[in-house]
Amino acid sequence: MSGSADSLDSIMAATAGRRFEAIVIGASAGGVNALLGLLSGLPATFRLPVVTVLHLPDDRESHLAEIFQNRSSIAVREARDKAGVEPATLYFAGAGYHLSIEHDRSFSLSGEEPVHFSRPSIDLLMASAADVYGDSLAGILLTGANYDGANGLARIREQGGLTVVQDPAEAQVATMPEAAIRKLQPDLILRLDAIRQLILQMDRACSNYFQGDAL
Repeated sequence: MSGSADSLDSIMAATAGRRFEAIVIGASAGGVNALLGLLSGLPATFRLPVVTVLHLPDDRESHLAEIFQNRSSIAVREARDKAGVEPATLYFAGAGYHLSIEHDRSFSLSGEEPVHFSRPSIDLLMASAADVYGDSLAGILLTGANYDGANGLARIREQGGLTVVQDPAEAQVATMPEAAIRKLQPDLILRLDAIRQLILQMDRACSNYFQGDAL
């Protein structure tokens, strides 16, 4: 799908009557460009927290927060151990540690073995977030060269959250989205331009919630 009338109809149907509290995104090979297209220039009024895992080598310091802060009107941070998940913030997992979300809605970093050769793991972030946010979570899986993320999206589905996969035909590396599609039937399979529209629509749908309440 693309930004066609069909995808717009699908987005409206998927978000109708739902309140979203958080978005988690996973990407691997080709992910920087995909995330730049998806998240650059989010409006200053954007209120949802967005937590992102992009696979990084353990020995390489992440500069994603700095890169995206220059392209964003909302706060951009690297997720820190024990820090609370705040609205209107784009978070990136750092290198060398798994990132998860605790039931008190704070971040937790851990040094367990890699999952699908990856640390941070998309599966671990998505599964932990699914257990915390339930049906108010949206999980988005983008381009990538391994199978990380499919199990995490399946957990989001089990907990009633919204599952979204980048159209493999558009992905720089289709392995990751194709694995997720085989694992489960995602709610939406969309191109990046349509996923961006979805993100903005989810934020509009929850704007009333954030007017008087914190996460």
